[in-house]
Amino acid sequence: MLPRNVEEKLAALPARPGCYIFRDKQGRALYVGKAKSLRARVRSYFQAGTSDTRAFIPALPRLIGDLDTIVTLSEKEAAILENSLIKEHRPRLNVKLRDDKEYLNLRLDPAQPWPRLELVRKPKPDGARYFGPYHSATAARRTLHLVEKHFQLRTCTDRDFASRRRPCIQYQIKRCPAPCVYDVDRDLYGAQVRAVDLFLSGRHDELTRELEERMRQASRDLNFEVAAIYRDQLDAVRKVREQQRVVVVSDGDQDVLGLYREGDLVEIGVVYVRQGRVVEIASLSHARMEIPDDEIVATFLRDHYGEGGVGSSHIPDEILVPVLPDGADGVAEWLGELRAELTGKKRARCQLLSPQRGSRKRLLEMAQEHARHAFDEKRRAAEDIDERLAQLQKRLRLPVLPRRIECCDISHLGGQDTVGSVVALKDGVPNKRAYKSYRVRSVDDGDDYGAMFEVLGRRFRRGLQARAAEAATRAGPAPAALEEVSPGGVAGDEREGDTPGDADARSTWDLPDLFVVDGGRGQLAVALAAAQDLGLFDLPIVALAKEKETPLGEKLVDRVYLPGQKNPVSLRPNSPELFLLARARDEAHRFANRGRTQAGKKRRLGSQLDDIRGIGPRTRQALLRGLGTVEGVRNASDEAILAVPGVTRRHLAALRAHFSTAPPAESSEAVPEVREGPSPSDGPSHSQQS
Repeated sequence: MLPRNVEEKLAALPARPGCYIFRDKQGRALYVGKAKSLRARVRSYFQAGTSDTRAFIPALPRLIGDLDTIVTLSEKEAAILENSLIKEHRPRLNVKLRDDKEYLNLRLDPAQPWPRLELVRKPKPDGARYFGPYHSATAARRTLHLVEKHFQLRTCTDRDFASRRRPCIQYQIKRCPAPCVYDVDRDLYGAQVRAVDLFLSGRHDELTRELEERMRQASRDLNFEVAAIYRDQLDAVRKVREQQRVVVVSDGDQDVLGLYREGDLVEIGVVYVRQGRVVEIASLSHARMEIPDDEIVATFLRDHYGEGGVGSSHIPDEILVPVLPDGADGVAEWLGELRAELTGKKRARCQLLSPQRGSRKRLLEMAQEHARHAFDEKRRAAEDIDERLAQLQKRLRLPVLPRRIECCDISHLGGQDTVGSVVALKDGVPNKRAYKSYRVRSVDDGDDYGAMFEVLGRRFRRGLQARAAEAATRAGPAPAALEEVSPGGVAGDEREGDTPGDADARSTWDLPDLFVVDGGRGQLAVALAAAQDLGLFDLPIVALAKEKETPLGEKLVDRVYLPGQKNPVSLRPNSPELFLLARARDEAHRFANRGRTQAGKKRRLGSQLDDIRGIGPRTRQALLRGLGTVEGVRNASDEAILAVPGVTRRHLAALRAHFSTAPPAESSEAVPEVREGPSPSDGPSHSQQS
């Protein structure tokens, strides 16, 4: 039975467009949606013969505690409002069709005196030209390298450009005219900027005509070196055009959405067409998607083109979809407004079409076929990893299939900057959101065993807390069936020392199916002691020792030490078991060295003010600029500190509290969790394993 207040609101719903919010008994948002007619749409959730097959629909009458509706003047306003409400309330029953990472874009600002092409992650409305987004960092950097190789634009940053007194190697290899040092023809440089713009925009026909004309003119002027540059650029453009698939539909830009599903498993394929040519194809996989196809399309459009979405930097002329979402006209109008903001025009149009015949239909079929092919490829890959995991389970006699594997490693530099890392593999693939880095506090003399005992104790304690919290959640009022179908967020960026809270945050602290330590019998004993001291006896723990040669010349292959077994299990080179375990070990080694490198930089280059809670980078710079040194800040009077611009009494209280209790020696606070970056660096020193 529905609550009385909900029944009363259902009876009074208007037949007008708007948004609705289902709330639970505590007033938290359960689900946010939009509708052409609030009366028809909201009532359909509670009708006995509803065709809605989503898993949470039967449980909705039991979960709902209140209903809010917001009437809008048009379908477009409803689409915009739905997007903002979902971002504000983050309802747990709304699906999300994009991940949390920010994709790379190429930025070119023609307004700069000497423009350059650079990689950025967040496009801004600053008047610059943005190209992308690129769905892999490799593709973005490959494109950047191609431009830098064939088009002569500067590659240095603005700071290097202003301070340079002699040309760099890019000038020596004829990839930059060195405007930082020499007097360069601005018209010639501007022509290179325009060529890059045309090249990245996909306007290759126009670029080819311009380059051919410039090459012929340079030849007529007997300027053969410049003519050779244009010749090489023409060759580069022709090679790129040969790699692109021609689709003669229109001269405009199109995004084509293909959708393939088997039950609740959905694969979305997106084909990006620029100036009549396919320039990129991407795919996204989603599980437990029991919503209709039209709602999948609506959610994709909202997440993909909304603020922070993958396609938010470029709204095309047309978007082709397999089925039109509810309120398609309003969604198209909203997309047109976004496009107008990006292009700087007063009005712009973005058509939302579901073609039934002709060339657009063929293009949509190509996107559908790509989605089906990607679905099959990923299913075969999943079956392959299941077979590998089954072999590992059998070889190590594990109780369950090791879908989640974690590995620990310790790194230090001569006993200093000791850092422990714990990395995670999910179905054989690194799950970098679950990586954790620990600054070792109890030892500082290179004691690898002591450091590992501390790190594993902290990791296992958090795992037990997450297990207890999960057990308490299951015993609570929330229905278990709902937990299985709730759209899963990705684990939050929880840091060492926090307490596990909601399910998203706890997922990064759940204990794995298999825990691996990098080392031999000694490291295994330490790991078992750390687990058993906390009462953790059901976690499979093994140690992976590297291949080595004994003093007698005997070669020992990679081997695994198991608890309660004297002789290790030898693993054949190139075996699937070794592939999975070595991948986890190598990631742990790399990540530990990365953390140790950052800890060393912080120790050598940091300030004591970095450790004061409430003192941010700007305030810290202002204090050092105004008072000179940390000692000057410590000995300054209250009036002198408050006289520094931007410093408040709250900052003063934080400074006084810190310096009154600060130890004379260097603090050993925990290093913040190290997050993954594009260019990991492995250090030279690392704990040795037997």
